[in-house]
Amino acid sequence: MFRRIREDVRAMRERDPAAKGWLEVLLGYPGLHAVWAHLLCHRLWNAGFGLTARLLSNVVRLLTGVEIHPAAEVGRRVTIDHGMGVVIGETAEIGDDVHMYHGVTLGGDTNEPVKRHPTVESGAQLGANATLLGDITIGEDAAVGAGSVVTQDVDPGATVVGVPAERVD
Repeated sequence: MFRRIREDVRAMRERDPAAKGWLEVLLGYPGLHAVWAHLLCHRLWNAGFGLTARLLSNVVRLLTGVEIHPAAEVGRRVTIDHGMGVVIGETAEIGDDVHMYHGVTLGGDTNEPVKRHPTVESGAQLGANATLLGDITIGEDAAVGAGSVVTQDVDPGATVVGVPAERVD
């Protein structure tokens, strides 16, 4: 657990030029607090304590402004800068070393009990207020611009912007 916290603090310090020191990041970054709390919620969910996991995740949302469904899969060194308004749905999958900003939504596009939320592969960056909808894949090292609405797969390494999002590189 402590190794994971050290990794996350180091990752945030590398990605956020405003981070002045490890103690500031450890105590003052609610996006990281939400990711750490999600680890517990996810374990509770997988152990069959769904109601407890949901209630705890709601407390975390109240405290941090970040909502991560306990069933969502979140990789290592995932950082959420500023955090407020981030929503990560039940069947979302997030790889390692993903960085996202405030207001990002990984949302569903159907009411059916199927994979209905995005998969974000390792190294991707999601700009502020980006909305990703449905069972789509954001490829490894891809970037989604701020305010973009993404409803189709994004190739690895690509940059997409706009509403609807289109490739720009």
